[in-house]
Amino acid sequence: MKKGFFLGLLLLSTIGYSQNDALFQTQWRHTIDQIVDFVALPNDANDLADINRNLFWLEKEFSERGFNTSVLPTSGAPLFFAALPQKPGLKTFLIYMHFDGQAVDPAKWSQADPYQVVLKSPDQTGWKERPFSDLNDSIPENWRLFGRSTSDDKGPIVALLNAIDLTMKRGVPLAYNIKVILDSEEEKSSAPLAQAVVNYKELLAADILVINDGPLHPSGAPTLIYGCRGITTMELTTYGPLVPQHSGHYGNFAPNPALSLAQLLASMKDQQGRVLIPGYYQGIEISDQVNQVLSAVPDRTEAIAQSLGFAQPDAVGAFYQQSLQYPSLNIRGMSSAWVGDQARTVVPATATAALDLRLVVESDGNRLKQLVKEHIKKQGYTLLDHVPSAQERERFAKIVSITEGGVTDAFRTDLSLPFGQTLKAQMESWYGEPVVQIRTMGGTVPIAPFVNALKIPAYIVPLVNADNNQHSPNENITLGQVAYGIKFFERLLTTPNLVP
Repeated sequence: MKKGFFLGLLLLSTIGYSQNDALFQTQWRHTIDQIVDFVALPNDANDLADINRNLFWLEKEFSERGFNTSVLPTSGAPLFFAALPQKPGLKTFLIYMHFDGQAVDPAKWSQADPYQVVLKSPDQTGWKERPFSDLNDSIPENWRLFGRSTSDDKGPIVALLNAIDLTMKRGVPLAYNIKVILDSEEEKSSAPLAQAVVNYKELLAADILVINDGPLHPSGAPTLIYGCRGITTMELTTYGPLVPQHSGHYGNFAPNPALSLAQLLASMKDQQGRVLIPGYYQGIEISDQVNQVLSAVPDRTEAIAQSLGFAQPDAVGAFYQQSLQYPSLNIRGMSSAWVGDQARTVVPATATAALDLRLVVESDGNRLKQLVKEHIKKQGYTLLDHVPSAQERERFAKIVSITEGGVTDAFRTDLSLPFGQTLKAQMESWYGEPVVQIRTMGGTVPIAPFVNALKIPAYIVPLVNADNNQHSPNENITLGQVAYGIKFFERLLTTPNLVP
């Protein structure tokens, strides 16, 4: 707990925050209250009524700060767009975040309602609930707000709003034109986004895209990310008898689909986790210069392995950051018949594996799926896109039915572009310590359409603590990171000459 406390102090001191800055202190306190207010609106990405209530809140808050706002229709849930009146001669930032959230299971949270924010302080037994009145005199940086989307992404959205307030109260002019686009389906892969960006290309035109999503590097150091992996999915099903059969009567006779599927999956990778399918890693080269950036990230292989509970990592890359530069082939789930207390002595009827393929810029999702399918054919299987008919079962000895998901592309901005170099230098000046540069983030943020359609450099600047439990029960944000977010936006928007 002491480490988190001192980290919070470090973050605040290095971004120029002072306990004597009464104006900032007041704005910080107001930001906390506004996060509580915003989180109180449920935002399940699968519930359009939730999304509409959040859109109304956003329209009100951005309009009060002088933004022109629009709700942009898409083939799915609408996007939210806001822009301050554009001033000739100024460069333009387009800021992307999302306001939808993952669904909640209240029974798994340590509070009655995940949408009613709870303030907690660390103690020897874990976390102690506190009344918000405890923040009236001072704001401990290591206390946390617990609630769905406090960190992903409602906290950062509210930090942006309050940074705008702070610049107005200080009388400091903005150095850039500001546009904001807030996604309503990020938690369900933002399927409508690609076409929406094309439809609203002129409205979204900007010089730089800044994405404020995801957590800082686990070290807590300031973090600048130049890209993220994309994703696509496949589901494979193998077939045995029409219905599960008694393993005593038909074991050794009826083909077992679970064994077939296990052997098929095992043929795709070696024992060190490397994909064996020819051409899967095609086009990927890591230069000495890039490798220097990757190896400078303060990761420790042994520490990561210990924290995740395994002895030895896969050997796709020589170390963690290097492994993220390659596409993955992940078995995210398997199912066949019954196990545990429900286990039965049967030969299963089917076996299914769900795969996700994380993509890098050099890899095309549709091409990789085709390589997987060609590999399956070479193992003697007939590929179908449906459950096999009786005639197909009689004709083909080995069948796999395949369901394919859509493709969310990867993106990566060149490390050497001027804005990235300038922002890195400025962040190091603001924070007083080296910035952790991540060439490719492991997760997927569906913003590649912005890069492809608008043809602008894109940078991810995370604002929240790494241990924020996003997508999980007890999601949270530290009060220190709330301040960090306000200060980042204040500095970003008022520091001249960041954009060449």
